[in-house]
Parts: sequence; C-alpha cells; structure tokens
Amino acid sequence: MRVGWAIVGGIALGAALWWWSTRDEREHARIERERQAAAEAEAARPVLYRWRDGNGVLQITEQPPHGKNAGRKYRRVEREPYDGIEVHGDRDAGLPEATGQ
Repeated sequence: MRVGWAIVGGIALGAALWWWSTRDEREHARIERERQAAAEAEAARPVLYRWRDGNGVLQITEQPPHGKNAGRKYRRVEREPYDGIEVHGDRDAGLPEATGQ
C-alpha cells in the first residue's frame, strides 16, 4: 500500500514541477496571443492612405501606393473618428459671417 501512495505522490510531485517550470512559457504565449489579437484588430479598422504621386499630386486611396508608386511614403488616415470625437458636417463652426468687401 505504501508503494502505491509513493507512486501517486511521485506523479503529483512531477506534475507540480512540470507546471511550475513551464509557467514562463505559458505567460509568453498569452502575451503573444494578446499582441496578435491587437494587431489583427488594428488591421481590421477601415483606413485610407494619403500620399503624393510622382507629379506631387495628393492621392487618398483605400490601398497603399503600389505599382509604379510602390515605395512612396504614405500616411494611414482613420476613416472613423476615435471615441469621444464628434464630427458634424452640418454644424456651424461659430465663425463670423464673411462680408462682401
């Protein structure tokens, strides 16, 4: 009977040591999953790309520069405003009326 308990205790101790020794790997895997989920969420946001072509003309497109314009510097522009920012196109800006002088 003591041998059986010794085997069960050895198995439990081995499992506990395995769990303890792999905790860093599990933590790194969790951090990597969170980083990947954040990157996927950022990639899923609708954006526009703002760049200038070879003639200096401003281009705003749904795709980054490609083809003959590949390699040009561009800037990502969010299509949707961030939370807390209100955008109203029909609202008066509160500027004084222009006089026809």
